[in-house]
Amino acid sequence: MEQLVSHPLFFFVVTMVFMSLAAWIGATVLRGKKPLDDASRDDFSVVQSATLTLLALVIGFSLSMAVGRYDQRKNYEEEEANAIGTEFLRADLLPASEAAATRALLLKYLDQRIQNYRTRDPQQLAQIDATTTQLEADMWTAVRTGAAAQPNPVTALAVAGMNDVINTQGYTQAAWWNRVPFAAWALLVSIGLFSNLLVGYGSRTETARARFLLVMPLVVSLSITLIADIDSPRNGIIRVVPQNLISLVQSLPKP
Repeated sequence: MEQLVSHPLFFFVVTMVFMSLAAWIGATVLRGKKPLDDASRDDFSVVQSATLTLLALVIGFSLSMAVGRYDQRKNYEEEEANAIGTEFLRADLLPASEAAATRALLLKYLDQRIQNYRTRDPQQLAQIDATTTQLEADMWTAVRTGAAAQPNPVTALAVAGMNDVINTQGYTQAAWWNRVPFAAWALLVSIGLFSNLLVGYGSRTETARARFLLVMPLVVSLSITLIADIDSPRNGIIRVVPQNLISLVQSLPKP
């Protein structure tokens, strides 16, 4: 399921097919075996209304979860930019050689973080992760060496700033891993299928059947796809743009 929702366009096609199939089964198979008479129409309307209401609630709940996670990813991107910019300034507190090395490493690290937000290629992402890990180790070595050469509260600020840089990267990665859980997706898709089944079963005329077999599955599929797109940090259309990191790299002096 995680791989499926990570590709929203493909997920839309899959959900559209299954939602349409559910509506068709309700309109042809179920209605052919047990037609809905007038005596049962009122009870059926209650069940149908309750199911559609529950579907709307689950869609709203899932959308809220996805938007919350999207906002969290945006906030951590801003925190990353602030932490890197602060540490770039605090590098002046280190001895000259370590300060120059730290600033050069921070510029390389900043470039890797921007690429991490932009890439969709898994192989390139793996390379970026490896490079980022190595740069973090090199940056920590540089500030540690500088602080050891001049152990005082001033150089300790540079060490604390580097710790914030590394921590914010970890927070960002955790936020990108924090997705809408499988149980929520299973509940959402299940209720969507039952809703389309009931809509198809409750259609009165052939014209109504043809209309609902298209409109209802399309609306439900689009709603589910929107949630999947927002929840997919790397493959969706709606993505976090590293605008704060880009603005930072444009404002920093080049070595």
